[in-house]
Amino acid sequence: MYKKISLITKNVFQNYFELAVMFSALVIILAAILMDQFMYLQACALCILTRYVFGLVAIAGLLGYLIKKQFISALLISTSSLMGMYVTSRQIYIQSMSIDELANLSGCGMPFHAQVDYFGLTEAITRTLAGGPSCAEDGWRFVFNFAEYGFIFFAIYLIATIFKYRGLIKLT
Repeated sequence: MYKKISLITKNVFQNYFELAVMFSALVIILAAILMDQFMYLQACALCILTRYVFGLVAIAGLLGYLIKKQFISALLISTSSLMGMYVTSRQIYIQSMSIDELANLSGCGMPFHAQVDYFGLTEAITRTLAGGPSCAEDGWRFVFNFAEYGFIFFAIYLIATIFKYRGLIKLT
């Protein structure tokens, strides 16, 4: 049984890595949406931005699979994973702030889509990354919270991409 699972995993990693990245990112987005609906959670603007970055990872995986160029695939998945690590690390940092420090933040005052409507995409992202008190709430926790799990998944994508494509760059 172990050998069979090992062979399947190796086959997926070697031949369908980009599709596995895409489907896993989509499953994470779906799980977050379902948890919001069934556990009556309300995602802050930074959580929504994290979902969009997971969507970017999924798109990067799909493009990497369709283009069939290893360097482009590695670049797209790595870049989107690094962006996700930045967004989630910012939320983890905000969650560790004291109450006095949180009172000085004013970036997450409205939902992300409303910020995009009023301020445009780049200003909405800047305001969202500035954070706010609503971004400091844990909401749900099972060992880690959403932001910490997000960071772990983005790190796994980055590390797996590095292992998958480590032969692209020859250091001599």
